[in-house]
Amino acid sequence: MKTNVTERFLKYVSFDTQSDENSQTVPSTAKQMVFAQFLKSCLGEMGLTDIVLDDKSYLYATLPANTDEPLPTVGFIAHLDTSPDMSGEGVSPRLVSNYDGGDIVLCEDEGVVLSPSRFPELRNYVGQDLIVTDGHTLLGADDKAGIAEIVTAVAYLMEHPEIKHGKVRIAFNPDEEIGKGAHNFDVGLFGCDFAYTMDGGEVGELEYENFNAASARLTIRGRNVHPGYAKGKMVNSLGVALRLASMLPADEVPEATEGYEGFYHLVGIDGTVEETHVSYIIRDHDKAKFETRKRQLADCVKRINDELGFDCVTLELRDQYYNMREKIEPVMHVVDIARQAMINAGVTPVVRPIRGGTDGAQLSFKGLPCPNIFAGGLNFHGRYEFVPVQSMLKAVDVIVEIVRLVGQMNSNNPNQ
Repeated sequence: MKTNVTERFLKYVSFDTQSDENSQTVPSTAKQMVFAQFLKSCLGEMGLTDIVLDDKSYLYATLPANTDEPLPTVGFIAHLDTSPDMSGEGVSPRLVSNYDGGDIVLCEDEGVVLSPSRFPELRNYVGQDLIVTDGHTLLGADDKAGIAEIVTAVAYLMEHPEIKHGKVRIAFNPDEEIGKGAHNFDVGLFGCDFAYTMDGGEVGELEYENFNAASARLTIRGRNVHPGYAKGKMVNSLGVALRLASMLPADEVPEATEGYEGFYHLVGIDGTVEETHVSYIIRDHDKAKFETRKRQLADCVKRINDELGFDCVTLELRDQYYNMREKIEPVMHVVDIARQAMINAGVTPVVRPIRGGTDGAQLSFKGLPCPNIFAGGLNFHGRYEFVPVQSMLKAVDVIVEIVRLVGQMNSNNPNQ
């Protein structure tokens, strides 16, 4: 199984599937469809059934039940795309066998080094086999590790019919990294009682709480006048952008928060004296605090406009997703199953809130309870990304154990 999951992963990361947050198409990039078509072919060759690839790159397939027992249908989901933050083209992974705990030189010419002095979590993986980048691209473990783990687990289940199970559904979707992965997900077609996204980080992560999330786009229109004669006339839109940023709490930013602490995150600024565009994301686990954060930003905009005497700043606020906790708590058995599966697989469950979001959050609000499980990767979205092979294997074991445990349930009493 080690060879299978590794080979699959190394093949999958050869596909460039970077999504594009500025695109108006679905998928946001055509190359995601190329990867989806490849996966569809692979799943067909494996012998899965009910394979559907729609025109938006949502891929669904079924591992048929091998028992007549009335069992719940469980699903496993991962996303096709990689982050827009860094190129996924020409990924050149390297396997570091039996990692010795020292520095890993990713690119000697450019001095790119994956070092435990900067990334102390590396010390947790001494003696394991790490897949790393060449220092020029991200790796793509987010979420091609999840895809490799799901496919490998399904293959294992097909090879081991003694593990009795009901129908198992799998799905791979585009554009998770730009917050749109669940937008066109067909929950009815998927037909599951509950599911899990394989999209977490380190071994043991089990998450059913996530941020409430919103995006904010501000357009600031200034007034340009020759700087020698600007007094009382010029309105520098760049300066307004800086002023607005200074009005928000300086310690409520990603680099100064953790756990349940929310933040404002300035993610983009582009402009001139005449006009500037600014982008923020707003995050908080607590719904009331989330709403307060949005009001606070709107109040800052109003104050600036009132002081300047005209609508200098316009604000577009858009909610992206909400905390899935309220949808999971009434069906906590889906978390309990995953927790027990980890214990059975020799993994210590680490239940904690996601400081981000997953497709599972949106899917939970669409009627499909969908906690998130580790896929094993670390340092996502950049050149220092890596994934231990042993972590991927543990994820495969957890998927198999979940299917085994669900196979011991009665569909008429899913809480048993």
